[in-house]
Amino acid sequence: MKKLIFLSLMAICFCVRLYAQTNFKYKNASLPVEVRVQDLLSRMTLEEKIAQMRHIHAYSIMENGKLNEEKLEKMIGGQNYGFIEGITLPGKECLTLMNEVQKYMREKTRLGIPVFTLTESLHGSVHDGSTIFPQAIALGSTFNPILAYEMTSAIAKELTAQGITQSLTPVIDVCRDLRWGRVEECFGEDPYLVSRMGVSQVRGYLDNQVSPMIKHFGAHGAPQGGLNLASVSCGQRELLSIYLKTFETVVKEAKPWAVMSSYNSWNNEPNSSSHYLMTELLRDRWDFQGYVYSDWGAIGMLNYFHKTAQNSAEAAIQALTAGLDAEASDNSYAELQQLVENGMLDVKYIDQAVARILTAKFNMGLFEYPLPMEKNYDKVVHAPAHVSLARKIAEESIVLLQNENNILPLQMNKLKSIAVIGPNADQVQFGDYTWSRDNKDGVTLLEALKERVGNQLTLNYAKGCDLVTDDRSGFKEAVDVAKKSDVCIVVVGSASASLARDYSNATCGEGFDLSDLTLTGVQEDLVEAIHATGKPVIVVLLSGKPLAMSWIKENIPGIVVQWYPGEQGGLALADMLLGKVNPSGKLNYSFPQSVGHLPCYYNYLPTDKGFYRSPGSKNKPGKDYVFSSPKALWAFGHGLSYTDFEYLSATTSKEDYACEDVIEVTIAIRNTGDYDGLEVPQVYVRDMVSSVVMPVQELKGFEKVLIKKGETKQVIIKIPVSELALYNKEMKKVVEPGAFELQIGRASDDIRIKKVITVERASEKYIPTLRDKEKKVSSTKNMTATPVVVKGTIRDVQANLLPQVTVKVGKEEVVTNSKGEYSIRAMSTDTLIVSGSKFKTEHISIEGRQVINIRMLNR
Repeated sequence: MKKLIFLSLMAICFCVRLYAQTNFKYKNASLPVEVRVQDLLSRMTLEEKIAQMRHIHAYSIMENGKLNEEKLEKMIGGQNYGFIEGITLPGKECLTLMNEVQKYMREKTRLGIPVFTLTESLHGSVHDGSTIFPQAIALGSTFNPILAYEMTSAIAKELTAQGITQSLTPVIDVCRDLRWGRVEECFGEDPYLVSRMGVSQVRGYLDNQVSPMIKHFGAHGAPQGGLNLASVSCGQRELLSIYLKTFETVVKEAKPWAVMSSYNSWNNEPNSSSHYLMTELLRDRWDFQGYVYSDWGAIGMLNYFHKTAQNSAEAAIQALTAGLDAEASDNSYAELQQLVENGMLDVKYIDQAVARILTAKFNMGLFEYPLPMEKNYDKVVHAPAHVSLARKIAEESIVLLQNENNILPLQMNKLKSIAVIGPNADQVQFGDYTWSRDNKDGVTLLEALKERVGNQLTLNYAKGCDLVTDDRSGFKEAVDVAKKSDVCIVVVGSASASLARDYSNATCGEGFDLSDLTLTGVQEDLVEAIHATGKPVIVVLLSGKPLAMSWIKENIPGIVVQWYPGEQGGLALADMLLGKVNPSGKLNYSFPQSVGHLPCYYNYLPTDKGFYRSPGSKNKPGKDYVFSSPKALWAFGHGLSYTDFEYLSATTSKEDYACEDVIEVTIAIRNTGDYDGLEVPQVYVRDMVSSVVMPVQELKGFEKVLIKKGETKQVIIKIPVSELALYNKEMKKVVEPGAFELQIGRASDDIRIKKVITVERASEKYIPTLRDKEKKVSSTKNMTATPVVVKGTIRDVQANLLPQVTVKVGKEEVVTNSKGEYSIRAMSTDTLIVSGSKFKTEHISIEGRQVINIRMLNR
């Protein structure tokens, strides 16, 4: 009887404890996230908090392809680890493992905190069997953010079916050095294009219940010498306006919950220990609410690579106090408990980091997240709709660089045979961060042409050479094939690795950088040999980056670039060559003439392409570059179509704008050719006079539209005036008043219409964050009026000094002298009224300033 009573009491205690746990605030989905986070954090031990900041590798807890629960228990010691990855697992195996680990964390740990299950999915999940979409460089050349959204929406569905809740993408680095192997992972060289693609991709993930992680935070896309992990040398202004503009935009507009820090350094400080980057900018200025995650092993690199930390404990302190919340693939954060207990680290930094991780988990619904069921796997992963989307993206990404005498599309009624030649003619090239390099998982050009026209004419194939060696033994066969064919398609380019699987013969991708940008191996020699036969030649560059192809441009009539196009690339390319698809891709990178012409991005400063403007040639030396022009071989935005587009007119909603306005540009375009076509009107802006040197042009708007043959379409492109901001001499982000030239056209070097608009004086104010607004209001409201003498110069928009301009404050009135100078007594809270016979009257708040230089606008 006593035993029965004892057991009953134990059962009652257990039930009471279980009821109490289920009624913890953090388990109540109806409460605000902040309340749930603080409740859970208050219940966690120091060990449990640190575990949330750490990462499990699947291989360390598996045996014979399955979860070994004893290994898991031994590794985590009963704590809820924050993250787990299984990047090399097959898809269904990944699902099984993630479900088992998720279930263990929820049911067999004290607090039941779910884990972020994560993987890579740059252009498709990296687990075997997933849809392989075109690489990021290809998506960028579509100039179609809608496709970017659709792509990550599809990827998110496949990730969910595989048990994944956190993706380690997208890459929103702005790439400015083409030698770097990771060019292919980036959307392009322009921060506006990259921002629009990044916002769309992040929203695609979030709308489908997968958390994206934007990367790689810090200046990353122009490493010294083009070498991966090398430092980036640029000033603060370029850092903010080029390399970090994408992160600022995506954080503010799309609101991701995760950011990955980069391996490298800026301004001699590793990005993974930069308080300026991860706290002052990311959180204090941009109001990022999520967590920062290290790149693989990046914290340990502070010790053995950057040499800024004496040991792993010091590396952990540097990273955590700078704002890096979670560690991947390293053990530096294993030191945190002892550092706290020894009084070397304030526990507040751990609480702060864990709160951010938990905030992301609650906001992504992980505590209520139902485990995916295996029965749904085959319905979602590699679904027909996803394969069709992959082909559509591949089609829209193809860029027609050159089409002399309309050699394309191929006139099938005039051809009896086609030679298909080159190392990439019968080899899929998916790009880095994929699960395969095998032809069986995609479609090559040769296979696609056999399917499309193999029964109508003869296809003659020869590889000719490989991608990397100087072996010319295949040239004879290739030349013989060319001679007996009516037209020759030569497919050259590069190859990338497949993640953690096969790195052989890679000439592109992470860790595979180039010191020379000519075609590798003897590929250009192969093109020359085929050209020497006298047969018409079309060159296809199937690659992960632009390469220097000056000879090819000068000698080959038809040139096409197909960035790594995913599993449907061969079919998309075949249909484009045959005229079933009208090319609509635009260059997201400028092509260099040679490696010596780097950098070759389009948005250069007005001083940066030479002063003398008298380029030479081999036969006639000149100035600037003695033997060549500094211009790009093909410029950003370039891309031909099988049809012709006429730009009829461009109008703006008005001519004078205030800081808070939106510029509406209406462009009339007529399709005057014989094909329906997709066109991308592009609007570039040039700040005509500015306090700091600004680029000759910057992309600020574009739209991809279908215009049928014979149709005229009105395209409206909206540009917030805030997009015209610069970082002035005081490093404040402002829109300066004055004139701005809108350049409307088909490419950065094909401007069809120019129009000037003006921005008024109100634009001197910050483009503010919420905190800046609060500070601004507070400082103005509390300002005490004191006497001041205000001095300055007055100029017009061309910076000419203006005499005889009247400056008034109350009863005081002065006129500028012959040097455009003025001096007037006023109160610190007064407003200057500035007027001239040919200029608009300006009202300028003094706000305590003693020097105010003024720019007048014409009436």
